[in-house]
Amino acid sequence: MVAASCAGSGPPAAVESPSPVDGALSQGLIAYAGARGVGVLDPATGKAIVVAPLPAGSAFKVSGPVWAPAPGLPYPVLYFTIHDDRPAESRTTSGVVPYDWLFRVDPFAGVITPVAASYDFQSEGPFGLVANSHYLALTVGCCTTYEVDALDLTKSSSAVKVVTKPPTQTALFSEGAAPGVSGLVAVRAFATGLWYWLDLDANVLHAFPLKLGPDDGPIAISADGTTVAVSRPDHGPIIQPIDVTVPSGSSPAAGSSPTPTTTTPHPASKPRAVNSKLPHADGVAWSPDASLLALAVSGRLQIYSASGKDGTPAAKTYLTGSGVSGIDWSEAIHGQSFASVKPATAPQPVVDALLKSTKLPAAADTSANRPLTKVYVWQYDSSKASPIATIADATPAVLQQYPPMGAAVAFHHWAPSASWALSGGCYRYRVVIKGSIPPVAFTFGLGSNEPCKKASP
Repeated sequence: MVAASCAGSGPPAAVESPSPVDGALSQGLIAYAGARGVGVLDPATGKAIVVAPLPAGSAFKVSGPVWAPAPGLPYPVLYFTIHDDRPAESRTTSGVVPYDWLFRVDPFAGVITPVAASYDFQSEGPFGLVANSHYLALTVGCCTTYEVDALDLTKSSSAVKVVTKPPTQTALFSEGAAPGVSGLVAVRAFATGLWYWLDLDANVLHAFPLKLGPDDGPIAISADGTTVAVSRPDHGPIIQPIDVTVPSGSSPAAGSSPTPTTTTPHPASKPRAVNSKLPHADGVAWSPDASLLALAVSGRLQIYSASGKDGTPAAKTYLTGSGVSGIDWSEAIHGQSFASVKPATAPQPVVDALLKSTKLPAAADTSANRPLTKVYVWQYDSSKASPIATIADATPAVLQQYPPMGAAVAFHHWAPSASWALSGGCYRYRVVIKGSIPPVAFTFGLGSNEPCKKASP
């Protein structure tokens, strides 16, 4: 695994809380993924703006967005994933090499940052993207190989790591996260449909406090950790109490076949339907004070009163016809206003730049030479002097001193083999291609090929 940024390994630098500004976002912002890209909507005015544009059609599959912290910032930012769904290349045709991408967007600076990229030829990309103030988690895979990956957001330098992965561990779907700095992520088992808490700190499974069905989810838990909204396969979401505490001493290992314990408290109140006339909601999110519930349903954004009776119409409907597929509602953001929201550049140029960087040299990209071509890749922190930056050939001595990452030829390109092997920030990658051709060496990075400036002593 590789780190998601090149800063130090300690906690993010402390930042001062900003003073309130005119038009401050006391009701937060609602983030959404739609047909035009990732955007934000001001629930106070209904105004919306796309902050990370994506091409029309089905070029990229999006998961998220979610609000979560970023190092050095006093306000939350957006994280989302995309999967390159454009026609893939084959041995005899041109096309793309499919990657999963994790991006971060600062909607108040208008800056988009690639966090990590992962070669993915099996699935349609990540899903179940969830986050709190501690972790971001998601599901990747297909068939019976679904894995849960996580990023620790409390560290300036942190790995996007595989937490659970078959066949040695249970195939799980990420469905929601406990609020605050908790390490608990709500997951549903692929084989049985049973629900658990996945403790990302200890890498163990706990019993889940509610009895939910195999087709329920996603879920959203209020900021105070007392109420949950659960999307059902039909008849709309339900609201009910939840207890996010976990009894000690009742944690089977995540690699085993866990059984819910009887010591986990079950709230006595019955679930209450939001609107039984609704179909499945693709996304659910609470307002900062949990008085309102936002739903991504039928391709639009609807807002309901959390205390309304079953069947009460939506208080507001936004983005009709926009193909809304995912939503998240931020905390109050007192130091910013909607007027300060700025669109960032589209993520596609970063995606295309990686495809260009990983294309085989023309002389190596022949039916005779591809089987003989070897690719060697090293990661280094470009903010520091590194001998890796000047490697010109993968000699036995170099390979022994600097073991490379796993990589292999993939038709007309090469690709790293480990999950989330490529990271952004100050990390750069030195590549040597040889075997079928004389050694060719070059350097690239996600988002930028230029080295970072050296940190001040």
